[in-house]
Amino acid sequence: MNAKGHIDWLIFIPILALMLFSISFVYAASAANAEVKFGDSEKLFLNHTVRVIIGILVMVIFAKIDYHRFARFSIWWLVFGVILLIVVLFVGSSVKGASRWIMLGPLSFQPSEFVKLVMVIHFAKLLSIKQPVIKDFEKGFFPFIIWTLTICFLIAAQPNFSTMLVIFIIAIAMMFIGNNNLLHILSTLGIGMVAAVVYFLSAPYRISRLQAFLGFGENADNQAVSYQLNQSLIALGNGGIFGVGIGQNRQSHMFLPESYGDFIFAIIGEEYGFVGLFLIVMVFLIVFWRGMLIAKKAPDNFGYFLAIGIIITFAIYVFVNAGVNTGLLPTTGVPMPFVSYGGTAVIFYSAAIGILLNISSQAGIYPRQDFSQDDDLPQNEGELVHTEN
Repeated sequence: MNAKGHIDWLIFIPILALMLFSISFVYAASAANAEVKFGDSEKLFLNHTVRVIIGILVMVIFAKIDYHRFARFSIWWLVFGVILLIVVLFVGSSVKGASRWIMLGPLSFQPSEFVKLVMVIHFAKLLSIKQPVIKDFEKGFFPFIIWTLTICFLIAAQPNFSTMLVIFIIAIAMMFIGNNNLLHILSTLGIGMVAAVVYFLSAPYRISRLQAFLGFGENADNQAVSYQLNQSLIALGNGGIFGVGIGQNRQSHMFLPESYGDFIFAIIGEEYGFVGLFLIVMVFLIVFWRGMLIAKKAPDNFGYFLAIGIIITFAIYVFVNAGVNTGLLPTTGVPMPFVSYGGTAVIFYSAAIGILLNISSQAGIYPRQDFSQDDDLPQNEGELVHTEN
């Protein structure tokens, strides 16, 4: 049993280590790019360092906030997030044809990262209060699917296929774990996959990437299309078992695009080898294992579903990023949590881990509330049953 206020070191220390080591990783992967683009090899390194420091502070602050507080206003935060997704379509900063960022002076803000977190929070709340009616379509399923489709549609309009797909998978996974009607889930999954395929095929560049990945079609041997993956595999091959050494990588010298972002996993593999990548994966597995244990011991269903939603989100991102870097999945823009260079993502990842730490600090203190009887169902969405004994 935890004492209230306890820090879960098996979550905090691994994440803190990833964040601090990421400063070195990003510097090694970004110096050459920063020198060419900005005339300052340390520009991206310094930017990332500041964000890591802010992220650590955010994680500590959120770890001190009772996670139940987030349930009360979750619907309004989600509404605000949807509004931001609409705003970014009209006033967002466009990069490579996609409008995903809102510029706030020298800072940039990516609404989809905010929406991802508040969606997990709100879904956890809905799952916790709707268990008695969770199998019902109108009361137990419709609220989830209307939010999911709205968010996915707005993100697809940016366009941002990878984030849209990840959010859809997170939503489906939470509904499945929350014991929603399986027929409803499977029907939504089928329709969603068909819609995703149609959307995917609507862009020639996505078709080209898929053809290059599968090895057939007119772009099967197109080296330009598969350039990023080829360079990533070269980096991993160069690294071998033990790597070429810290700061000795070659692929970040304008060979591998996004070497400090979506493909930083390959640069780490080049410098630290298979051993380095294995250690990073093991760190994430420890966090995932500990997160599931926290969910199991959470004092109520809200904490249970929230912890699982957070862990699912991180697990998907780690799996997809590693899969893309190693050629197991088609090339797409998904960063490695707490490792890749980032701004908005680092902050909201840190907030999510802070929430997970707070759930852990309360694990085992209160009797578990499972809302299994109708009498336990709050009178409205704004109430969350939580008994303290």
